[in-house]
Amino acid sequence: MDPYLEDPVLWPGVHQDFITLTKLTLNARLPSHYALNTGERLYVVQSDRSIYPDVAMFEAREPVGRSSGATSATAAVSDAPWVLIVEPVEVREVFLEILALREGERVVTVIEVLSFTNKAPRSEGRRLYTKKQEELLASDIHMLEIDLLRGGEHLVAAPREQLLHKGRWDYLACLHRDHGGGRFEVWPSTIQKALPRVKVPLSAGDPDLVLDLQGVFTRCYDEAGYARRLDYRKDPSWPLSADDAAWADALLKQKGLR
Repeated sequence: MDPYLEDPVLWPGVHQDFITLTKLTLNARLPSHYALNTGERLYVVQSDRSIYPDVAMFEAREPVGRSSGATSATAAVSDAPWVLIVEPVEVREVFLEILALREGERVVTVIEVLSFTNKAPRSEGRRLYTKKQEELLASDIHMLEIDLLRGGEHLVAAPREQLLHKGRWDYLACLHRDHGGGRFEVWPSTIQKALPRVKVPLSAGDPDLVLDLQGVFTRCYDEAGYARRLDYRKDPSWPLSADDAAWADALLKQKGLR
């Protein structure tokens, strides 16, 4: 994973590209009695932008030669405010569904790639995602969650506290099988390691597929031309640990990018 892509401006495009290439990769390996469908979650959020007004100069003069009994009103002028224009923004989050054609196109597996809106505390994106997550955990549908963002609150279904006992991670893939109860299969990864190869389950009787997340990401990075958009002379928007920053600095210098 390239931490420079963990940027709120770039991530929507990365998310879409990663989903698309995951679909193409899996479609090439799916048995003929399955199909992949791209689902979409829509919701509206309020996005604000600040407009700072120009400085306005006003001068109020006391009237001259005012009689003792006269009254006058001086126009009250407010200080220049910040003006906020709040416009509703439609958020579109795509995910993948594997359909079993022999079972009337029943959804057997859902694949989610997490976004910043999912991991933001108290956001509408998080509320909708966790609602769907709860429904899938109680259903006969497999759920594979892929989290390639270090920022935001923990969101994959496997509990964070139990994962911390296993070791450290920067990125996670979490699989919950149909009727799996409290059992999760989790693949951790760090910035300094390749992304893992993960299992994608199908209906009973069919073997799991294997999805190479590093292969998908590398193809996404190359085909979308992200190298042309990234300035590796700067630090990534989400800070690295001291150890990872030193490792990244050495790697970027070796590649002639710093």
